[in-house]
Order: sequence, then C-alpha cells, then structure tokens
Amino acid sequence: MTEAKKPPLPHDFHPEVPAFRVVSDDLAPGAVLADAQVHAGGNTSPQLRWEGFPPGTKSFAVTCFDPDAPTGSGFWHWVLFDIPASVTELPAGAGSGAFAGLPEGAVQARNDYGSKDFGGAAPPAGENHRYVFTVYAVDTEKLGTDSDTSPAAVGFNLRFHTLGRAQLIGEYASPES
Repeated sequence: MTEAKKPPLPHDFHPEVPAFRVVSDDLAPGAVLADAQVHAGGNTSPQLRWEGFPPGTKSFAVTCFDPDAPTGSGFWHWVLFDIPASVTELPAGAGSGAFAGLPEGAVQARNDYGSKDFGGAAPPAGENHRYVFTVYAVDTEKLGTDSDTSPAAVGFNLRFHTLGRAQLIGEYASPES
C-alpha cells in the first residue's frame, strides 16, 4: 500500500525569499506537538525565537497552518502580525489565554476556529497532520489589515510584503476513536 500524497506546504506557490532561522523550546523540527499545543490539551501557543532575518525588516508576522486538514484549503490555527521589528521571541502562551508576552501593537486575526488567538491541533481521529509555524520578516511596520481580516487576506498581504521566511513544522495525530 502506498502512502497518500501530502498536500503542498503553504509557501510552495509563493515567490522565493531568503530563509532565516526559527527555533522553539517547545517544539523540535518534525517532532510531535506537546499536549499544550493541542486543542483539547491546552491551546497554548509555543515559544518561538528567530534570528538571521533580512536587513530592512520592519515587522514580523507569525502563522500556524495545517495543510493536511480535510477542507480543500487547509486550516489556519494562528494569524499574528504587526509584531515590532525589535521583538525576536514570543514566550509560550503569547497567542493564547491571557496573551502574556504578546508584544504591544501586535494584531491577532481570527483563525479558522473563529477566535482571535492560537487554536491547537485537532485533526480527525486517526489522522496525522503537519503544523507549519512560519515567521515572516515584513517590509512594513503595519500590514494594513486588522483583526477582522480573514487568514487568506492576511496571507495575500504577506505574499507581497515578505522579505524572508522561517518555518518550523511539527506533527500531531489524533488517536483512533
């Protein structure tokens, strides 16, 4: 039996831009998400730290996208933008709960759960999904969108304002029911 072909990653169709580095104390590349990053387990955004972004970066954006969701268009778990260029780390929980450590001026748009925060992993029973955490180096201080903007529209704006990109991919499989 052959393994089903995985959907493309979110940036496979975007223009190439320089890569930089993102790391996390809560997630290693290719590792399984911790219970804290699962919808039923805590909905806690992971700690993220980045470096090596291009000169001219005026702000950052952070997203979490599940390309494997059975929607035909993936699933946005987190959409955060207008992070000041002086901020190069988000503590665990910055995108959830009381938003401790969320930088002043940063904007969270609604995710595909319909809330303006980080929504954890929740693939259908028995399915293993990838969760793509992306940090974008942006060429403008304000993206020109607001918290009511759809994730697709934020992504559209990011496509034209991205100077560089860093991504960290984790996985999670819901137990069989």
